[in-house]
Amino acid sequence: MNVYDFDGTIYNGDSTVDFYLFALKRKPSLIRYLPKQLWGFVLYGLKRINKTQLKEYFFSFLPAIDAETLVEAFWNKNQSEIFDWYIDQQKHDDIIISASPRFLLLPICNRLKIGCLIASEVDVKTGKFIGENCRGQEKVRRLQEEYNTVCIDCFYSDSLADLPLAKIADKAFLVKKGVVTEWQNLDT
Repeated sequence: MNVYDFDGTIYNGDSTVDFYLFALKRKPSLIRYLPKQLWGFVLYGLKRINKTQLKEYFFSFLPAIDAETLVEAFWNKNQSEIFDWYIDQQKHDDIIISASPRFLLLPICNRLKIGCLIASEVDVKTGKFIGENCRGQEKVRRLQEEYNTVCIDCFYSDSLADLPLAKIADKAFLVKKGVVTEWQNLDT
């Protein structure tokens, strides 16, 4: 089976940031959450909070929107941002594993008929995480939790933070702006 990161890998951009900007355009009053969001970045920069907590500050706007409706509208507009190279090689048993929230990625995975999505669990009503941010070594842990034994034929990502998954794949590839190259230096 093949395993793919989502943002910057099969999607041309960062779906979380793109969704936030999409929501902000439709509901400009969400700007009122900006001070809290910026405070989260300050605390993260000072190493007072971790990445999961930072994202909770960022997702503080979720209680103010109808996320389900907005997510569908977002993918109506942004489905075309899925890279063609992925569509051309997609297989029925592909796994998407991402730090982005499940509520955001599940609709596009359903549209693309991707059967397995492992992503950060975020309460769409509160913006709070249910568990850890699905990033780095956490991706490996979550994949092993979902599948007791997994044999990754090929792994694709745009991020060196995904080295733990790249190391357990038979082959690994880095994706930069839709260009796929073999992952080098897996021993570091």
